[in-house]
Amino acid sequence: MSAALQLHGIQKRYQSLRPLRLQELTLERGERVALSGFDAGAAEVLVNLVTGASLPDEGEVRVLGQPTSAISGGDDWLASLDRFGIVSPRGVLLEGATVEQNLAMPLTLQIDPVPPEAAARVAELARLCGIDGEQWLQRPAGDAPPSVRARMHLARAVALSPAILVLEHPGADLDAAARLALADAVAAVAEGGSFTTVVITNDDEFAKRVAHRALRLEPATGALKRIKRGWLR
Repeated sequence: MSAALQLHGIQKRYQSLRPLRLQELTLERGERVALSGFDAGAAEVLVNLVTGASLPDEGEVRVLGQPTSAISGGDDWLASLDRFGIVSPRGVLLEGATVEQNLAMPLTLQIDPVPPEAAARVAELARLCGIDGEQWLQRPAGDAPPSVRARMHLARAVALSPAILVLEHPGADLDAAARLALADAVAAVAEGGSFTTVVITNDDEFAKRVAHRALRLEPATGALKRIKRGWLR
């Protein structure tokens, strides 16, 4: 069986003093890996490379054994996105819609009202991701604090049971306690769904709670060095 995700010999130029370089990264299916050393710009570039939204200038990205260079066009790429659940600071919530309606968006085009079968799945997602359904599901998303909003993004990312879960600096705007609670929720959700998980974070404690292994990028060379703290396998 092929690995879930492979990146080899990657170089990608973007609006930075140096291109993003990444020598080698392989994730087996169901593995959770935390990556540090990526600023916001580099993290966005990496997510775009992994999902096939852009191609590397050099090197190859393979997702479930298939190179992203084989994606033939816009429709093909949109279909390929079904393999991913993405938690990103660029994700948008409908502020005037309820939390329930926001969580239903991956499931149905009809959110006013949310169909019963979608509402049942939304309630399950809220529970899995640690959202108090009685308190929040019928309230506007704009009323939700950052800790709930972060879990909303997580719930939407896993709604369709993707093969690969990608988190881009999750919880960056949370306080320490809420950030660690989110890390525990991510780990539980990823474990329960057997998701292959890539977490881009510069928070070592977040990485500790989420990942099977943690790697730090050396930007000049593209090497990923294992972080040895005695708490990761």
